[in-house]
Amino acid sequence: MLNRNVETFLGCDKEYAEADIVIFGAPFDSTTSYRPGTRFASKAIRSESFGLETYSPYKDQDLCDRNVFDGGDLELPFGNTQRVLQQIEDYTTQILDDAKLPLMIGGEHLVTLGAVRAVQKKYADLHIIHFDAHADLRDDYLEEKYSHATVLRRCYDIVGKDRIFQFGIRSGEKSEFVFAKNHTYMNKFNFNTLKETVEKLQGKPVYFTLDLDVLDPSVFPGTGTPEAGGVSFMELIEAISCVCKLKIVGCDINELSPIYDQSGASTAVACKVLREMLLSINEF
Repeated sequence: MLNRNVETFLGCDKEYAEADIVIFGAPFDSTTSYRPGTRFASKAIRSESFGLETYSPYKDQDLCDRNVFDGGDLELPFGNTQRVLQQIEDYTTQILDDAKLPLMIGGEHLVTLGAVRAVQKKYADLHIIHFDAHADLRDDYLEEKYSHATVLRRCYDIVGKDRIFQFGIRSGEKSEFVFAKNHTYMNKFNFNTLKETVEKLQGKPVYFTLDLDVLDPSVFPGTGTPEAGGVSFMELIEAISCVCKLKIVGCDINELSPIYDQSGASTAVACKVLREMLLSINEF
């Protein structure tokens, strides 16, 4: 039995036993390739969430009517990447064993790997939907296999060919795009083929990983590696609603670096995106 965190995301204050969804933070950014700071995201999101309402006019639903438990942040050893991934995997496994859905708040994107390891053990036919500015398909980054620049390649090693669907990608090495042509489904720049993908994946278990830098930096500047040419807020909200019509068995939101947007707007955007995810997933 897990105990509820003292400071919770707005409206996510149900007891663990009654929860359908469990959110938790993974404040880790030790492999960040450009600007660190995502380790502060989960706490900032919780704190700033109280600037929102629990009610969503986009979905005409209220978080107070959902059973969501906030387990707080994991205590992660920044100098040991493998231990971090193992702790995330273990915590995610506990949530899944208790028949609940894990939603992780990063942290850098590498944290996704720990959760995917756990989810794939329960759902062998796992597929991944990935929103991001970056392909994250490098086999290594500076000779390091485990990095936020390699995370989807390591996930590929787990789920295999044609199980990863990528959207919004607009940055990466040429080799990553070559790899994607033969091993993943990649929709560059936007969500144009998302509806077709959702139709294709009906009934299959899906892990949904959302890197917030899929948004244009004019909407979301508070991230470590901003990339011009991203999607709008409304495009993202509509895409989330579309993806969450699927059988979502795990998910995460990552790569907010609140220190790079002193206005607080990026954190506010992240809070609203998280609220919409919680209200959309599997329509609990």
